Amino acid sequence: MKLGWKPLVLLLILGVLAACVLRHRGREPELLETASWGLSFPKEGMPSVGNVSNDKLREYGGVYLGNTEEKRIYLTFDAGYENGVTEKILDTLQSHEVTGAFFLVGNYLEQNQQLVRRMVEQGHTVGNHTYHHYDMSKISDKANFQKELTALEELYKQVTGKEMEKYYRPPQGCYSEENLKMAQEMGYHTVFWSLAYVDWINDKQPSKEQAFAKLLPRIHNGAVVLLHSTSQTNGEILDELLTQWKSQGYSFGNIEELFKTER
Repeated sequence: MKLGWKPLVLLLILGVLAACVLRHRGREPELLETASWGLSFPKEGMPSVGNVSNDKLREYGGVYLGNTEEKRIYLTFDAGYENGVTEKILDTLQSHEVTGAFFLVGNYLEQNQQLVRRMVEQGHTVGNHTYHHYDMSKISDKANFQKELTALEELYKQVTGKEMEKYYRPPQGCYSEENLKMAQEMGYHTVFWSLAYVDWINDKQPSKEQAFAKLLPRIHNGAVVLLHSTSQTNGEILDELLTQWKSQGYSFGNIEELFKTER
């Protein structure tokens, strides 16, 4: 029986797709040209899996995960604006003698200079979340990309009198391979995260129970935790959250540890 040309073409296409699946099966995640950061959690208490591997990110000066052999947590906070919660968060961190990293945008620095200075005085890292909080994956022009970061650097220096440390977090986790290269060329380390939950919607804040259901069983060695400092829930639970993590044997580190060459 002879097959017509259409069935033959269909069989050829199916054969090519099957070959692609087999060729890619078992590979670690590859760096996508343009993507939004994403995670999966294969097992409770074990490190999450990013849509790009930590080793691949390191080629571009980035990370999402620390040393998985150490019970160490790295706290990071994103702040697109002030919502009356940051002071309480800073109080809690101070009482626990824990420092974190705050990734800030332009309007935050302009409108909350006293809080920013307090972050610096208490030993927290202030990182670059860009001036305008654009989707940076849509900015392919090097000059415009650099402007978003340098404008924030200049404002930070005006507010604090200090040079901004070179840590960058892409707004909304949106990035491209070219973005990572450009940030690296500017001397920046890109910091993604290995644990987060939906805490940024003001009129739909999670309950304490909902927050703990995500944050407690999923904590893991080397976790880079993303919390939004706009979240009322985070302000309310942070003291107990840190206490519980400490009771599990975790300590807290500064994000510069993530980039030590000896590790």
